[in-house]
Amino acid sequence: MDIDDLPGELIMWILIVSELLIFAAGITAMMAMQLTDPPGFAAARAMLDGRMAALNTVVLVTSGLFAARAERAAGAGDRRGARGALMLAALGGAVFLAIKAVEYSRDLSNGAGMESHPFFTFYFLLTGFHAAHVIAGVAVLALVAIRARPDAVQAGAMFWHMVDLVWVLILPSIYLMG
Repeated sequence: MDIDDLPGELIMWILIVSELLIFAAGITAMMAMQLTDPPGFAAARAMLDGRMAALNTVVLVTSGLFAARAERAAGAGDRRGARGALMLAALGGAVFLAIKAVEYSRDLSNGAGMESHPFFTFYFLLTGFHAAHVIAGVAVLALVAIRARPDAVQAGAMFWHMVDLVWVLILPSIYLMG
């Protein structure tokens, strides 16, 4: 595959790859730190509510489906359909953030703070940085929906899919591995 065969603009791919590398570095550092205290990390991880993470996964992946539908609609010249799908994708991001806020509230009330255990330092840093990307993605999707030009919709959808992918990488490392 030639670089000219990639969909979208090269700068978008550079952004996506750089963001994925940042998250990969954080996940790798967490896994390395876990080697120093496997029982402590397992005990800390057990304090999390995996059901909240599962629900957020369904919400975010469904939101990604709407982003893909927006891209398809924009490519077919259906700006109204693209706008609607973009707004549904953005709504999914907002729901994700609301669920994450409830989860954080529960975690903090159960004594899980950034300084309570190294696991929670990584948990809050990785999921918080991801939440910041969700906020940015919701803003991008909403802005792109205003004009719904195919190239802008494609760029917004690419960013949103990166946000989805990052969550799929965070999910097992935070919630499932032990």
